[in-house]
Amino acid sequence: MDRNTIKTTFVLTLLAALCVGIGSIWGTTGLVIGLVIGLVFTGGSYWFSDSIAIKAARAVPVSEAQMPDYYAVVRDLTTRAGLPMPRLYVTPDRQPNAFATGRNPDHAAVAVTQGILEICTWDELRGVLAHEISHVGNRDILISSVAATIAMAITLLARMAAWGGLFFGGGRDDRGENIFELLALIILAPLAATLLQLALSRSREYEADRSGARLIGDGEPLARALEKLESASRQVPMPYVRREMAPLYIVNPLAAMNVSLKGLFSDHPPTADRISRLRAREWAR
Repeated sequence: MDRNTIKTTFVLTLLAALCVGIGSIWGTTGLVIGLVIGLVFTGGSYWFSDSIAIKAARAVPVSEAQMPDYYAVVRDLTTRAGLPMPRLYVTPDRQPNAFATGRNPDHAAVAVTQGILEICTWDELRGVLAHEISHVGNRDILISSVAATIAMAITLLARMAAWGGLFFGGGRDDRGENIFELLALIILAPLAATLLQLALSRSREYEADRSGARLIGDGEPLARALEKLESASRQVPMPYVRREMAPLYIVNPLAAMNVSLKGLFSDHPPTADRISRLRAREWAR
């Protein structure tokens, strides 16, 4: 078992434990409810991760007749990587961005935004799509989707436990003490889930950059695309993206939003560093 697999198993276990821990604030019954919700969200994210992400992004499927270049590039990349052809989508967002999702290569989907189609050349898009196909090949798409879904479950549980505890009481007799714990829960549980997501996201972006550059034998197309995407993502907001889904995208889709501490809690490595590594040809070593 490699380091990434060990790290992933550890983080997903902690996320599931958070679900159970939040439920335990209502005592034994709450603990069971937390466990059940955690299992439902985890199972649901495994079977329906692609549908959840595609629906959240408001993406629509496109045919080969509609976008022959899109299909040609992805077909070439998947043939090189020895992977099946994913389903292809386009989202209406003006921010240039892209993501991949699905539980495995046989059930994968790739989506690009309308914005990226407008500002990137097809050579640059080839670099971006090589990055996304690498996520599929590295099995990152399932892990990221499961982590995002569990993080949403934790946020939901925290709110349910907090409001339910405030109005109906928790698992302790001291209601005043319990109220302070519940208020802390509203803030700390989603924060903990976010930090655990960050532990998964950054290293996987670097690896997808490396794998994508190796796939096409050149890191420059992705480097040029990242320069354009970084600049545009800070100017064009993407308000429909949930915070938990942001790690799926190639660059942070919330960069233009007024999110406090967004630099400290960024779920993507610094784009300048990614570009520097690509141009230093780290992927070729």
